[in-house]
Amino acid sequence: MKRVVITGIGLVTPLGNHTRTTWDNVLKQVSGVGPVTRCDTSGLPGRIAGELKGFDPQQYLSRKDILRLDPFVHYAAAAAEMACEDTGLLNSPLSLESAGVVIGSSRGGLSGIEKALQKHLTGGKPFSAYLMSSTTINMASSYISMKLGTKGPAVGISTACASGTNAIGEASRMIRCGGMDVVLAGGADAPICRLSLGGYGASGSLSARNDDPEKASRPFDRDRDGFVIAEGAGVLVLEESGHALKRGARIYAELAGYGTSSDAYHQTRPDSRGEAEAIRKALHEAGILPEEVDYVNAHAPSTLLGDREESRALHKVFGDRTRHVHVSACKSLLGHMLGAAGAVEAAITAMSIYKGVMPPTINLENPDPECDLNHVTSPLNRDVNIAVSNSFGFGGVNAVLVFKKFYE
Repeated sequence: MKRVVITGIGLVTPLGNHTRTTWDNVLKQVSGVGPVTRCDTSGLPGRIAGELKGFDPQQYLSRKDILRLDPFVHYAAAAAEMACEDTGLLNSPLSLESAGVVIGSSRGGLSGIEKALQKHLTGGKPFSAYLMSSTTINMASSYISMKLGTKGPAVGISTACASGTNAIGEASRMIRCGGMDVVLAGGADAPICRLSLGGYGASGSLSARNDDPEKASRPFDRDRDGFVIAEGAGVLVLEESGHALKRGARIYAELAGYGTSSDAYHQTRPDSRGEAEAIRKALHEAGILPEEVDYVNAHAPSTLLGDREESRALHKVFGDRTRHVHVSACKSLLGHMLGAAGAVEAAITAMSIYKGVMPPTINLENPDPECDLNHVTSPLNRDVNIAVSNSFGFGGVNAVLVFKKFYE
């Protein structure tokens, strides 16, 4: 079986417009959450979000492309270029020509569609000829392919909040079983608009801690009241290990296993049985026993049911050893980036292995007794040999990645 490694990372997040800035702010325990500025939130229960700050798409796209493409594509393109630059492939067109691209998104161009409709209804502005093409979920992967000249598969995936993780997992299969050497994979979303805030708010999913936004995302805490929506993108360069070694690439970690499952249970309520099954599948593919796992980067959206069911899933998989497996939740810092969340969390997990630091969960002031886990609440300097990254989406879609330190 071919081995898959991570050789490049690109991140555009509420914590920074570059991978290094995001990572540094994770370790500084900075919150990326604040009041919404993207749209009118009057009358809505949730009026806070994890917005990008000072992101300039002109660093990555032409003015024409900026006008013709939805912001979620801007974010994906920036993260992809950053990841390719990180891995040294950006100026090697021959290395990228046969590469594939797999990008996941939950909402695609929802905010762009809302903006266009508002302008049409209130000002009579005609719709753009590019509106439909620029807002489709596959446009992120297609545009990256056009921009970088890749001629392998260009695939868009949408599995709600598991989209980015499923994209990375399916990309790894292209290398393991499909004969590819390089695939760019990740997720992107730009969901901060009135329609999204109103819809999630109506379902009771969003935090209403509007007066204290930095404390609003509090996974596993007894006083959590919902997730905080966020935007951004994360893209990884996945590479066949022999190809990476031959060209002397830096390797962050090995992507050793991928597991996915369906709860087959409910539209919005998670089920720990399906989540546990995905974790077991990923560990099995990696050839790793539960007792070998050092760290879990939890999905942990900061919802009452979501955090409890994931805790139960971890107990199902790890049993008595659960208290020895370190667990943290990046959404406490970033907010919930929907389809981008799993990709960004996978990148942070790979970085934790490479750097030997486990990232923290912030705002965990009163742990929920039903989330009885070994929580990491400040950066923990510790060798991470094997790590699990979880993502669970609406519809009961579960996706799990297993990373390990790379040895030749």
